[in-house]
Amino acid sequence: MAISYKDSGVDVTRGYKAVELMKKHVKSTYDSNVIGDLGSFGGFYSIAGEKMEEPVLVAGTDGVGTKLKYAFLLEKHDTIGIDAVAMCVNDIVCQGAKPLIFLDYYACGRLYPEAEADVVKGIAEGCKQAGCALIGGETAEMPGFYPDGEYDLAGFAVGIVDKKKVINGKTIKAGDVLIGLKSSGVHSNGYSLVRKLFGDSDKAALEKYDEKLGASAAEVLLKPTKIYVKSILSLIEKVEVKGIAHITGGGFIENIPRILPEGIGCEIEKNSYEVPAVFKVMQERAGITDEQIYNTFNMGIGMVVCVSPENVEAAMAQLTATGEEVVVIGKTVAGKGVAIK
Repeated sequence: MAISYKDSGVDVTRGYKAVELMKKHVKSTYDSNVIGDLGSFGGFYSIAGEKMEEPVLVAGTDGVGTKLKYAFLLEKHDTIGIDAVAMCVNDIVCQGAKPLIFLDYYACGRLYPEAEADVVKGIAEGCKQAGCALIGGETAEMPGFYPDGEYDLAGFAVGIVDKKKVINGKTIKAGDVLIGLKSSGVHSNGYSLVRKLFGDSDKAALEKYDEKLGASAAEVLLKPTKIYVKSILSLIEKVEVKGIAHITGGGFIENIPRILPEGIGCEIEKNSYEVPAVFKVMQERAGITDEQIYNTFNMGIGMVVCVSPENVEAAMAQLTATGEEVVVIGKTVAGKGVAIK
């Protein structure tokens, strides 16, 4: 008796349908630099129009993590793709790079074309927010490896910057100022702890209005990661920026020092802004210290920009003009590490 690929759990026709459903979303991200069409073995993107003395490519890759569990439970798949894009492009813009292209990897136990098309719709939206093109990706149907109804999602972005304009934090010195760009919420980090605190199996409970949160947990926890690319690129064209830190896994404690040179630490004034309710609720439920929670979550600040004191006013004005909510959250000091005061 013959055993077909379909008999083993992989139906290629579902893949064909998924491609058809996602085509319009993918093509909505194309610009004049995209060469070719969806379906080639590789994606092509021209950089001939980039006017740079010494162009350098900057690449980043990341996933969405266990935030996906909420997408599965709540059956909402159209925003999780924004998170996948954000986690990659927010990283590379920290070096001053303009994102050019994005590729995604979607793996599941059984392919549901409509669900994947919704995911790609979110990816396309993220790409448009970041100003980059979705030029390819991979769909892997792996029965027996992933549970039915679940999937994993990761992405890869490439940007470009003139070598002389790379932002790397080397010129940061004591007395410089840290400006925080507010986050849209939890973003896409720390969800293993989030799920312990809010649960990830009771859909009705998650969808119930929570007075402390001012919304349902479902609404708060699935809110997509904010993409800062256009605001940051606009800022660095007009103001000298010494360093930029994307506040992801490890929170303030691990991410800000990544841009600080040897011998320089920083002080963060935790009362300089109102910490969003979700973080207060989680700290209360977890019973953890300030240092622990600032070492896990973004605490309402998704990106930190370091500038000289004389550039603070101009930087804040420019960021505000591009729609960002900003606040001075601290300063650099002689020493090392991050002090939460």
